[in-house]
Amino acid sequence: MKQLIRHLARSLLDSSRDLLPIIVVIAFFQVLVLKQPIPNLGELAFGTILVILGLTFFIHGLKIGLFPLGESMAWDFAKKGSLFWLLLFAFALGFGTTVAEPALIKIAKEASLIAAADDTASQESFASGLRYTVAFSVGIAILIGVLRIIKGWPVQYLIAGGYLGVVVMTAFAPKEIIGIAYDSGGVTTSTITVPLVTALGVGLASSIQGRNPMTDGFGLIAFASLTPMIFVMGYGMLL
Repeated sequence: MKQLIRHLARSLLDSSRDLLPIIVVIAFFQVLVLKQPIPNLGELAFGTILVILGLTFFIHGLKIGLFPLGESMAWDFAKKGSLFWLLLFAFALGFGTTVAEPALIKIAKEASLIAAADDTASQESFASGLRYTVAFSVGIAILIGVLRIIKGWPVQYLIAGGYLGVVVMTAFAPKEIIGIAYDSGGVTTSTITVPLVTALGVGLASSIQGRNPMTDGFGLIAFASLTPMIFVMGYGMLL
């Protein structure tokens, strides 16, 4: 119990330190540049405390839950020796952690309001299509990333190919969808996807003889940020 309290206290201190620069920047510009009092200071202070507590418990939960889970499942799949189930799990992990991502839902909703301002049915259809396109692309990216670790392909080749694909698709995609596509690439760095996928990559690289967890276990998230741009621009071209 004492060890748990000690870990939580350390996590609380780390979360406060991480949020301190944001608080300082906002206070500096609000008070010294805009020269206006901070509105609803009491509510903001209370909200900040809740954010710090939430971030503390979330990070602590990742350390004791998601990271060990991802690594242990990677070990189990590698020990099982079934490439099909490992790749299926990689795809499902990327798809499942992305489709319900709040940032993606918000982007899809805002984009649908502009794309179909006067048609509610079209708005829902566009938003759903955008969400599932991004989720599918992330699933494909994680699948390819896991296959890269197994085969030992250099990660820079995948990243370079992904950027080349983005550049080529940008030249042909409708201009209205390009900004949405670029923003869609950012939602892959979500609070759930990153820990699980990172743990999966490191665990898988650690379980395969001849693989280095440091050089082979990372890079999945970078590639997963590129594929949504390509797929969303393709989605815009089809629509």
